[in-house]
Amino acid sequence: MAGPRTLVLVRHAKAEVLGQLGDEMRALAPRGRRQASALGSMLAAVAGPFDLALVSSALRTQETYRILAGDSADYPKPRVLDELYQVNAHQLLGMLQRLGERDRRVVVVGHEPTMSSLAYLLHDSQDKMARQISLGIPTSTACILEVPVPWEELDRNRAHVREVVRPAH
Repeated sequence: MAGPRTLVLVRHAKAEVLGQLGDEMRALAPRGRRQASALGSMLAAVAGPFDLALVSSALRTQETYRILAGDSADYPKPRVLDELYQVNAHQLLGMLQRLGERDRRVVVVGHEPTMSSLAYLLHDSQDKMARQISLGIPTSTACILEVPVPWEELDRNRAHVREVVRPAH
């Protein structure tokens, strides 16, 4: 298959405040549900359809993906991974380097600071976009990266952040 791969790094939508059940069990706030719904149609239009979805096992990330995917054929059944809950940028990079050739368009729904840190690490320029990403990304925000190399060769400065997508809040 020719052409670049697409990697979309999504920070989960706005969650409820920390309660008695703990951080992993925080559900989306009403505002977060609206954010996720708006982001889903935006992502499908600019980056989909997706071949693979990697989603943190935290409740808020699973809810974000379920809502943004809706019943759209552009979004596959997610692969929910416990290790995505506490992974850092370098660990997530290692996971991505093991992806198969068939996975050309990948969406990852996770947490800060990992999503912005990885986008910054991979971005091939120190431009305005890099400075924006280096500050972190808000909830329900996606960094869309073009990856011109095979996954196994993905590394620092080997991709390009094409766009940062965030629904109006």
